[in-house]
Amino acid sequence: MRKGILEYCILSIISHGEIYASDIIEELRKAKLLVVEGTLYPLLTRLKNNGLLSYTWIESTGGPPRKYYQLTPDGSTVLSELQKTWSDLVYAVNAVQNQPAPDQPDEQITEN
Repeated sequence: MRKGILEYCILSIISHGEIYASDIIEELRKAKLLVVEGTLYPLLTRLKNNGLLSYTWIESTGGPPRKYYQLTPDGSTVLSELQKTWSDLVYAVNAVQNQPAPDQPDEQITEN
């Protein structure tokens, strides 16, 4: 479950615009999601190999060129699906806990 949530968070961060890997780690850290490079880089590679991300090499003023990631159209589609799934999950968990939820989703969550 954490893997899927981490992918969702990373795609969400990248959806805001081109970003360098260490900046992704910083954004995750700000959200109190502690992720190390040894976790992030393989995940970025897998997302890229699955066609969800692309990258551009950009020259750096203080060292070698840097790889900046951006979402592909397929990545944007998957992010939208993950956002819907997350919303449905939050609703379901809140319902189980008898807490008010912001909006009721249109569909029930089913086990796959």
